[in-house]
Amino acid sequence: MPKAHAFSKTLKTFTTASGKSGRFFSLPQLAKTYPNVNRLPVSIRIVLESVLRNCDGQKVTPEHVAQLANWQATAERIDEIPFVVARVVLQDFTGVPLLADLAAMRSVAAGLGKNPKAIEPLVPVDLVVDHSIMVDHYGTKKALDLNMRLEFQRNQERYQFMKWGMQAFDTFRVVPPGFGIVHQVNLEYLARGVHKSKDGTYYPDSLVGTDSHTTMINGIGVVAWGVGGIEAEAGMLGQPVYFLTPDVVGFELSGALREGVTATDMVLTVTEILRREKVVGKFVEFFGEGTRSLSVPDRATIGNMAPEYGATMGFFPVDEKTIEYFKGTGRTKAEIEAFEAYFRAQKMFGVPMPGDIDYTKVIQLDLGSVTPSLAGPKRPQDRIELGNVKSQFASLFAKPVAENGFNRPAELLLTRHVVRAEEARAQHQPEPPHPAEPAGAPRPLAEMSGNRPTLEAAESQAPVEQKKTPEVSIGNGDVLIAAITSCTNTSNPSVMLAAGLLAKKAVERGLKVAPHIKTSLAPGSRIVTEYLEKAGLLPYLEKLNFNLAGYGCTTCIGNAGDLTPELNEVITKNDLVCAAVLSGNRNFEARIHPNLKANFLASPPLVVAYAIAGTVNRDLMTEPVGHDKKGRPVWLGDIWPTSDEVYAQMKYAMNGKAFKANYDKVKSEPGPLWNKIKGVAGQVYDWPSSTYIAEPPFFKDFALQPPAAEAAAAGIRGARVMALFGDSITTDHISPAGSIKESSPAGQWLKANGVQKADFNSYGSRRGNHDVMMRGTFANVRIKNLMIPAGDDGSREEGGVTLFQPGGEKMFIYDAAMKYIAEGTPTVIFAGEEYGTGSSRDWAAKGTQLLGIKAVVARSFERIHRSNLVGMGVLPLQFKPGDSWESLGLKGDEVIDVAIGGALRPQADAVLGIQRADGSRQEVAVTLRIDTPIEVEYYQHGGILPFVLRQLLDA
Repeated sequence: MPKAHAFSKTLKTFTTASGKSGRFFSLPQLAKTYPNVNRLPVSIRIVLESVLRNCDGQKVTPEHVAQLANWQATAERIDEIPFVVARVVLQDFTGVPLLADLAAMRSVAAGLGKNPKAIEPLVPVDLVVDHSIMVDHYGTKKALDLNMRLEFQRNQERYQFMKWGMQAFDTFRVVPPGFGIVHQVNLEYLARGVHKSKDGTYYPDSLVGTDSHTTMINGIGVVAWGVGGIEAEAGMLGQPVYFLTPDVVGFELSGALREGVTATDMVLTVTEILRREKVVGKFVEFFGEGTRSLSVPDRATIGNMAPEYGATMGFFPVDEKTIEYFKGTGRTKAEIEAFEAYFRAQKMFGVPMPGDIDYTKVIQLDLGSVTPSLAGPKRPQDRIELGNVKSQFASLFAKPVAENGFNRPAELLLTRHVVRAEEARAQHQPEPPHPAEPAGAPRPLAEMSGNRPTLEAAESQAPVEQKKTPEVSIGNGDVLIAAITSCTNTSNPSVMLAAGLLAKKAVERGLKVAPHIKTSLAPGSRIVTEYLEKAGLLPYLEKLNFNLAGYGCTTCIGNAGDLTPELNEVITKNDLVCAAVLSGNRNFEARIHPNLKANFLASPPLVVAYAIAGTVNRDLMTEPVGHDKKGRPVWLGDIWPTSDEVYAQMKYAMNGKAFKANYDKVKSEPGPLWNKIKGVAGQVYDWPSSTYIAEPPFFKDFALQPPAAEAAAAGIRGARVMALFGDSITTDHISPAGSIKESSPAGQWLKANGVQKADFNSYGSRRGNHDVMMRGTFANVRIKNLMIPAGDDGSREEGGVTLFQPGGEKMFIYDAAMKYIAEGTPTVIFAGEEYGTGSSRDWAAKGTQLLGIKAVVARSFERIHRSNLVGMGVLPLQFKPGDSWESLGLKGDEVIDVAIGGALRPQADAVLGIQRADGSRQEVAVTLRIDTPIEVEYYQHGGILPFVLRQLLDA
């Protein structure tokens, strides 16, 4: 501790249950000076502890401590807080480009005659390889092995680069492929509760991660959120994470979930509520008796979905349930004792009750009101009660795209088309007809186990003659992908065991899944398959073709693998709206599969149920899931597990010894495929020729002195419009992670460089190569540039195209960008609300910058993407309320100016000048979304990376 620490009197001692002592910076002691501390939300107090502990009078000042200690629930948010995190977590899609940037910084340092080791992470960094495995093989016991072999074959160059990073940087560690998903691994293994500095001072775990779902760790009381790789690099290299003091919304949970309702149903309900409450950029903190009753996996499921409801965090305080979870996941006794003693000493142990804390706003939910639900078909916040899925899909089928629909003629909903191919033939029996109003329906799922059609009643129905179908026929609403995937749900034993129990009951009733449906089981941890095996449930999932396909994000990140060519042909030829059902957190357009337009998020047991049903055109509350071998209907209530049945299997899920043995293998037994990977040695990377890894161009013409501040405030002159976008343009639209289309600029570049179509891999896997990624920017097959005139039927062309001006020649956005750059013409993007929602994908900002786009003007921005745009030197501008590019009548052929008017100031007004083709001119005020003073500095330096590099090389 520095001798001159301004708050040295707050350094106190705590004692553990075993009598061991530790030092800590005491918030109760600070409260003697700032009594308001006792009323602060717990999440704010944890940030305050970091500010207090790191108060050095330079980056963190006593004024920062005072500002946060005096946080008021409803005050104006003008204070910028520097938050020093304990560690950084990466996944491989975002981690590889981050490592490439660090390597490029070392190359710059070496080129300038500086010590390359000046570029070194100052906090521990863990990279978990979880995004690379794809579901190429499924429905077989060999699927895992085959998929992993393909993974290593495709990604060898990336993994060699990671191994170079492991030996080059002292604090950089890698969890190899095959162990799990980053957030579940973080929850089960990486998170320590509290850390201990070299001088013996304890402090709470905190982090930022290069994935928006980093917030899953909020379930165990860790303050953390997702940032772009750009911000993560700055945090690794000694920069605090700067953010405006947030509003904190208190979410009071009361009651308990009803029988038959899952944690997934709960989180989809919470997501719907909070998205409606507009909590973007805010902390959400859960409290109340209902919160106290939730298990840690249930809490983590809610925390994981914070990006979907828009909050910075969905935070749960530490309490007895947290300690219980740490014991069940194999943390040591000493760790757990220090963890509990520390939080008790800080008076932050326990879930607050109503009245304990001052929140900006309080939202309430009675858990007893939650009903079985799915979400979709395009956004995770669009919750649908299970009994309404069929009718909602039918309604959206015919609705216009502007109303979230599919714009298809209603009379085509139930048409079917034959797939005549041996590979896609189904060896299953057709389902017999059934009454429109079967016995016992409608009824709530919670009552199914006690109020369902009896076997005798089913047998009394007229027998149905069985016929075999020689070919598969598919139609709108057919489920073609069913995936138990994503850490969101696979980290939660209750829903995974429920899926296994439902599979067991379904198999025992003779139900099957049609073989043309692509099924997969891809947990976020090896522990999941271990406890499913011990519970005797894995064989039943396998009999329904839910074989283990990998340990990774797979379908949730867009790595579902392809459907058969025959299925793709029928889908595209007939413009079918087919479906995927997955236990994930994202269902944006074209994310799951480019040809599946309807994607539904569901609990793992409902994923299995819909795989059996084979369609979303069936109401599982009032119609059978399927029919047994004798043609008798099987209802969802017949196979739905009770809470007692799930609870009886939980003993297999929380075994501390099993967790410890599993994660000990990260170092001792990473696997033969990983052991065979050889990386180059040395402190500076040699940048061998590769279509996966290339030296990024962000430091081209780097100079130790930044440009004059006046240059950044000069604004933009004579810009052309690259695109006019609508609402909810996601980072998947801007920078897709999934498959690379052969005819796209990226596909053509890969072919020109000798890469065969079979070896394209995905955009996500090639994020270490800017030549691929800049060509992939705005290349999503579902993105709609509204500059392109609508067709006669009102439909819009999809794909990354634009009209080059002047003249209006249609071409790929990438090709237009290169032409504009060649002639020295800047470009701008216009968009609607929630621009940049989705994963914390730094390439959405990096690609935008490399295409020469100087500004994005939108009605509102997602938090991470706005920050990333500033971090790459791209100007985010926000329309004033009531204004939009539509209200201004923009067509895309205008010339745009941006006048800042004097020195850059956070959230100042700028003037948007619009020169129309007819010679008229209009000016409108917009808000400069450079939100904080440090962001002003970043922008003046040309971005956060040049800013940090100059600081390091000047040290």
